[in-house]
Amino acid sequence: MMRLGELERAVMDVLWDRGTPLTVREVAEALRNRELAYTTVMTVLDRLAGKEMVERERAGRAWSYRPAASREAYIAQLMLDALDLSSSRDAALVRFARSVSGTEAEVLRAALAEEAAGGKGTTSGEEAADGKD
Repeated sequence: MMRLGELERAVMDVLWDRGTPLTVREVAEALRNRELAYTTVMTVLDRLAGKEMVERERAGRAWSYRPAASREAYIAQLMLDALDLSSSRDAALVRFARSVSGTEAEVLRAALAEEAAGGKGTTSGEEAADGKD
């Protein structure tokens, strides 16, 4: 999975935060403090569609866009991609596990226990790492 640029991330944050399909105009309005041209937002959304980060469908004469996956799924994939950069995934995982807070460690323990039990649910209301919105 590709890392997002700063503007791509801002657009994705709007889509993730709103939770409903949005048109280019609606995304541009949400980003009005950046003073972006409509065509700039349209180009970013088109590129995100090409990267399969967003899905689009016709909404009258315009397109509406929604995230192809949840923010949590995207971040989890970034973490997995980072692990792939290591020559020792085990060592990287141990280092990561030792760096998280006590609360985060509890979340990880609960998720691992659930996975070991064959559960398909999610922990603490979070979405599954490979799930879609």
